[in-house]
Amino acid sequence: MIGSRLNLPNVITFARIASCPLIFWLAISLDVGAQFWAFGLFIVAGLSDAWDGYVARRYDLITDLGKLLDPFADKLLLASTLIPFYLISHRGGPLDPVPWWGPLPTWVLVVIFGREIFITAFRSYAARHGDVIPAGKAGKHKALLQMLFIGGLLLWYPLVELAEAGDWSGNAWWVISQFLQGWIGVTLIVAIVLTVYSLLDYLWSYRTLIGIRD
Repeated sequence: MIGSRLNLPNVITFARIASCPLIFWLAISLDVGAQFWAFGLFIVAGLSDAWDGYVARRYDLITDLGKLLDPFADKLLLASTLIPFYLISHRGGPLDPVPWWGPLPTWVLVVIFGREIFITAFRSYAARHGDVIPAGKAGKHKALLQMLFIGGLLLWYPLVELAEAGDWSGNAWWVISQFLQGWIGVTLIVAIVLTVYSLLDYLWSYRTLIGIRD
């Protein structure tokens, strides 16, 4: 029984969970090399999320354990990057602020994590009433924009450190830096909008569970 649960998709998910503390430690490090490793490991972890889902569906390896672990791994990966961003951006160094945002506002974490906690509790409530709430399109788009923001900022921090140390002043770095700053700023704005919208979409779609009738 245990062997059947520890199939390839679940092993991939376990590996993603195990990588989260390392990503946290690498992301918050002052070493540029460690920061690049955080970016690379995050990309691998993000791709593994799509991979384990594909393998599970393609080879009919979906298990109850996988249904439990996969969203937990996603939330842990989110926490292992957003919390370091918050700590880094509040350290007070000249290169620490988040582009377009400055020190990452506390309300941003409250909105993002508050939504995740609420939806998790709402799904549990629905399950007790015999309803299974799958991931909606808005939720998937929200997750994608969050990952794009995180990947951009993980790459930004080591690059800007190298640019400062190497006195990069050419046109190429100016173009790259402007692009990355815009990427980070815009993806976070859109991610926050989709975070709120996806929450409202879930509540409206399953409004009968909370006693709202048409």
